[in-house]
Amino acid sequence: MEPLYYVMAIMGCADSGDMCSEARLAQPRFTTYQACQLAMDDQLMLNSDLSFPVTQAQCRSTRPVMANNTRDGRI
Repeated sequence: MEPLYYVMAIMGCADSGDMCSEARLAQPRFTTYQACQLAMDDQLMLNSDLSFPVTQAQCRSTRPVMANNTRDGRI
């Protein structure tokens, strides 16, 4: 199994902060969710060149997530 990392998605949003779409992924990978969260302000500043009224960031795991397609929610 590959190591677990976190990446930071930089999101461009409407004036109200909703209707966001992923604009880019920040370059560094982080070994913990907390490290990703702590780097968020700096990464938003580094990505301030985006042409959106509001930019946000979101930390995401690189580990694939399996979809559950059963009707009752059980696997």
